[in-house]
Amino acid sequence: MSTNDYVKYITQTFVKHFDQPKSERRELRSKRKDERPPLLYHWFGVIPYAFMMIFKKRR
Repeated sequence: MSTNDYVKYITQTFVKHFDQPKSERRELRSKRKDERPPLLYHWFGVIPYAFMMIFKKRR
């Protein structure tokens, strides 16, 4: 990708983002945030969840 193509892409993305209403941008941000995996899983992987499941089953 040449520099001109990259600048064009960034400009188009920037303009598209700011053409959206503020409420729609907030909605998209909250939707992306909800779709993220939990922080514990994201940082440490499956092992903490495995331990949580084992301890929950014992109760």
